[in-house]
Amino acid sequence: MIRIKRVYREPSSRDGTRILVDRVWPRGISKEQAKLAAWRKDLAPSSSLRKWFGHDPDKWEAFKERYRKELSSAEPRKALKEFAGLSRKKTITLLYGAADEKHNQAVVLKEVLEEPA
Repeated sequence: MIRIKRVYREPSSRDGTRILVDRVWPRGISKEQAKLAAWRKDLAPSSSLRKWFGHDPDKWEAFKERYRKELSSAEPRKALKEFAGLSRKKTITLLYGAADEKHNQAVVLKEVLEEPA
């Protein structure tokens, strides 16, 4: 099972393996508070894509398309395959820092991970 959750929300036993998928560490939260199993900057959108998007809902569809393209290169594909396998065995929670719960990279990653192989 794959969940997504804002890193600022209280960790829960239901989260399973907690993985931060932001390129930049979220402000105001310590590593101890975040209770992460991993911080996967390599699966986050590139800095240029992140800055271009700026969490503007009007750019959402274009962002999703561009981000999926970034995820299609060899290194991200390898990590995504690993995560997909892990999610079949236990719960993983993709954590993000954005205030917008509907327009962020974790939403796209979850969609990609849940697609048939």
